[in-house]
Amino acid sequence: MRFLDIAATSAAVSATSGRKAKIELLAGALRGLDPGEIVPGAAYLAGELRQRQTGVGWAALRERPAPATEPTLTVAAVDTAIGEISTVAGAGSQARRKHLLGALFSAATEPEQRLLLGLFGGELRQGAQAGLLAEAIAVAAGVPATVVRRALLLSGDLKLVAATALTGGAPALAEIQLRVGTPLSPMLASSAPDVAAALVATGTPAIVDVKLDGIRIQVHRSGDDVAVFTRSLDDITARLPEVVAAVRALPLREAVLDGEAMLLDASGRPRPFQETSSRAATRGAPVSGLQPYFFDLLHLDGADLLDEPGRTRWAALAEAVPEALTVGRTEAGNEEEAAASFAAALAAGQEGVVIKSPGAPYDVGRRGAAWVKVKPRHTLDLVVLAVEWGNGRRRGWLSNLHLGARDPGTGEFVMLGKTFKGLTDELLRWQTERFKELAVSDDGWVVRVRPEQVVEIAFDGVQRSPRYPGGVALRFARVLRYRDDKPATEADTIDTVRALDPTGPPPPA
Repeated sequence: MRFLDIAATSAAVSATSGRKAKIELLAGALRGLDPGEIVPGAAYLAGELRQRQTGVGWAALRERPAPATEPTLTVAAVDTAIGEISTVAGAGSQARRKHLLGALFSAATEPEQRLLLGLFGGELRQGAQAGLLAEAIAVAAGVPATVVRRALLLSGDLKLVAATALTGGAPALAEIQLRVGTPLSPMLASSAPDVAAALVATGTPAIVDVKLDGIRIQVHRSGDDVAVFTRSLDDITARLPEVVAAVRALPLREAVLDGEAMLLDASGRPRPFQETSSRAATRGAPVSGLQPYFFDLLHLDGADLLDEPGRTRWAALAEAVPEALTVGRTEAGNEEEAAASFAAALAAGQEGVVIKSPGAPYDVGRRGAAWVKVKPRHTLDLVVLAVEWGNGRRRGWLSNLHLGARDPGTGEFVMLGKTFKGLTDELLRWQTERFKELAVSDDGWVVRVRPEQVVEIAFDGVQRSPRYPGGVALRFARVLRYRDDKPATEADTIDTVRALDPTGPPPPA
């Protein structure tokens, strides 16, 4: 397939507002890919590169050769070129990478250059997020969307799912199962303002887990091989030797465990989340002191437990893992018992509780009513869209954050307001460096950034606001912590924010 056809599809999807129309455009492009082009082609349609690291930064994209007048590039040729760019290393690598990048852009027409810029810069906001492309794969392959979604959640690889669906159909997709060593998207919890509201969703009796103030981990063990993954499916095995040792010592052969890791102080209370998160995110030397605590078991010695009810999985967990390595867990038959567990968790310095339905399966990658988290304050996980340079004492630092909620219908982010509250000097230093890395433009006042960094925001309420495109704004928003463990695709949605407005949703635009 011509790369120009992918560029045209991307532009058409961006210009189309209807979900069904977007899906048809994407499905048509997927059908036109040769088998060997499906993996890179699906990645381009999703706004991604197959190669996760290319060594090409924003500065390298500012000066480009004139576009070609005639299209000659194919999807396969572009993939080969980018693959070569991504493997350049050693002496003279910067000059070699610049030469290869210039050759690729010289061969690209103007619309192809626009697509390449979006792919390299991570700024291709065409509304073709993973959920939409999964539906397009289903249409193109003529298979049920539920089968595609399940395969995607188990494999975590949209490109693999596209290739499997388009070459093997539903039977091939059904063969994508949980594989020990391959991370899968974790089950997520919805939110409730109090335990009473949570119990309405889960029913009673319910299980009440302590919500630890740590980082989500998924640990895979096969024999002596142990791998540790984050909630965004990044491999952090080398950074957490104590977690690896603890799981390797368990009396089992194969397992996939879901849990949290956190730092404790000398008294056994949790250290601040930002400390745990930053330590775990540090590349290089292993991190000591991070302790694992598990709350679910997804596979045990050859048997998948995903579709078993929670009570079955948790009983197996209790037999396989000692109590010292599991989260605190109680059963609540009514609101008073759940409230007592909530109070005990807060007294121990934890973040809150997660109330769970014992009859629910492990819903891979889904956020539903089976797990409901309760915390003692209003919080949202939002995405930073831009940052303003500070004044006065904050001059030279990136300070005021522009906050956005995810629009599940388009994949875009809807701005809710700004805040500079809650930022310590340490956080100001950290975010200045972080947002310089994510910057796509800087007019001397506002730095626009790639919408990738998630930040947890505390606030006092939601109010109507014609000032912002979502029609709502947060009252007294302040930064609690940065969520390096959470991808932007898992940020809270604009629908969640609007539901918090006691006066009801804003009128349609």
